[in-house]
Amino acid sequence: MSSSSFALRSEEAKEVEIIVLRHQLHVLNRQVKRPNLKPHDRALLAAASCVLPRRCWASLFVRPETILRWHRALVARRWTYPRRTGRPPKPMEIRRLVVRLAKENATWGYRRIQGELKHFGIAIAPSTVWSILQAEGIDPAPRRAGTSWKEFLHSQAKGIIACDFVAVDTAFFRRFYVLLFIEVATRRVHLAGVTSNPDASWATQQYRC
Repeated sequence: MSSSSFALRSEEAKEVEIIVLRHQLHVLNRQVKRPNLKPHDRALLAAASCVLPRRCWASLFVRPETILRWHRALVARRWTYPRRTGRPPKPMEIRRLVVRLAKENATWGYRRIQGELKHFGIAIAPSTVWSILQAEGIDPAPRRAGTSWKEFLHSQAKGIIACDFVAVDTAFFRRFYVLLFIEVATRRVHLAGVTSNPDASWATQQYRC
């Protein structure tokens, strides 16, 4: 076999191989709606698009607009730097100091606290102080300066008596209703009465006693 015939057969084999590869690619394109490309796949296709003539771009399974979009994304990633949005958070020490001043000075509002921090050389906006107090669940100054419900009960416990009406079932499934009075200061419980029929007349008589 001469060298010319061998070269001819080699060229024919290449053409057949190209036809087979194109047909296989066509079959795969029918099965895969959107191929999952990795960075090196995009780089190879982009480099091939620069070498191939425009009339041969139809052999690529990605559109030219897609390759251009990849290039724009690479340029943007190269020259775009991460930016912080909003103001940087205040250190935890300042937050603790704001909370401490608010708890130890019930009449101080967020502007007064901001002014006191300024005397210490700490620059902070009044709105930031207000946000810290809101996040910690601390009420505004006028409401915070008043007596809390817990403090009121503690100071008035000696003069407060609470009552409760409970139902008790026996072992034989008979129900009795028990009226109780509780001294808040001493936690002492007084049994007022027991009945199986707590009507209005019985309840009125118990409260009179």
